[in-house]
Amino acid sequence: MTYQEIIYEKKDGVGTITINRPERYNACTPVTIYELTQAFTAAWVDEEVGVVTLTGAGDKAFCVGGDQTLRERGGYGGAAALLPLEVGWQQVSLLIRTIPKPVIARVNGFAIGGGNVFQVVCDLSIASETAQFGQAGPRVGSFDPGYGTGDLVRNVGMKKAKEIWYMCRRYTAREALAMGLVNAVVPPDMLDAEVEKWSRELLEKSPTALKMLKYAFHGETDGVMGISNLGVGGLSMFYETEESLEGKRAFVEKRRPDYSRFRRK
Repeated sequence: MTYQEIIYEKKDGVGTITINRPERYNACTPVTIYELTQAFTAAWVDEEVGVVTLTGAGDKAFCVGGDQTLRERGGYGGAAALLPLEVGWQQVSLLIRTIPKPVIARVNGFAIGGGNVFQVVCDLSIASETAQFGQAGPRVGSFDPGYGTGDLVRNVGMKKAKEIWYMCRRYTAREALAMGLVNAVVPPDMLDAEVEKWSRELLEKSPTALKMLKYAFHGETDGVMGISNLGVGGLSMFYETEESLEGKRAFVEKRRPDYSRFRRK
């Protein structure tokens, strides 16, 4: 797929998705959001990709949320044929949370509004010392009633999450680290090396274990969807077993399946 507002690259097991609107501090349009859904889906099904990195182009911003210049009464305009930004935003967050591979936020600058939501829902966040974090919803007449609030509470606690959303203050990278909003903070010139280091360590781990752990972390909080993801993750492994294949073969061969040997495990 050819992308207009993002860049998707693969190298040595890592898929890197870059929001490519540096002139707008990587604010997202409906096109950006649609392309993010396509890139995360591509990374999901690509067996060569074991870790995904999400970042923003340039050195000023990771992402500052939706592009307010495109906001109209009722939502965001400018690309009626694509996902509405409000709907698409939740789709991107859902993909980040459910793709069966670790997602690292490479936070290279401002992570404000929806940009902060994106880094919150990533599995891990590595930030430059120049990064700043915060929400802007109540200031600009918006809010995130889903993952952007629920996951933030689980990151930093209820009182701090309410402060972040209600007050719309900005927090430094060091403050974000202290409150549990990010995993590590490094000088700007060490950001790529640190993200690479974490990626390499993850690629050394069992991909099946990482997948099931990711689903397990959300299993309790995500209701039926969380349990379904955990269960279907286990089902995909069960499909690889002789026990499962016996049922399939028996059906194709029009005979009764013989599961007796599997009871002796």
